[in-house]
Amino acid sequence: MELLKAFTNEQLKTEVPVLNVGDTVKVHNKIKEGNRERIQIFEGTIIAKHGGGISETFTVRRVSFGVGTEKTFPVHSPNVDKVEIVRSGKVRRAKLFYLRDRVGKAAKVKERI
Repeated sequence: MELLKAFTNEQLKTEVPVLNVGDTVKVHNKIKEGNRERIQIFEGTIIAKHGGGISETFTVRRVSFGVGTEKTFPVHSPNVDKVEIVRSGKVRRAKLFYLRDRVGKAAKVKERI
């Protein structure tokens, strides 16, 4: 058991940004195409956070060309290069799944000032 803990602690990132539900973020994700590697940016609102430790994840939602897209990213993954916080949102609940049913201005989250 101690061997497992030592391995997971070794894999944890040292600098993890403080991510809150409702924040608008830019996730810089590494994409491998054949033998090339590039960084793709996925910008959207964090609608959920799950877990803790090595298995901690966050779900980001965005609407592009009228289609809602959600991606779940592990916080400590080596494929997530960095996470930029564009703006912080003011929300009163832990999961924002109700944004899936909203369209346009109704799907906005107020900004925390």
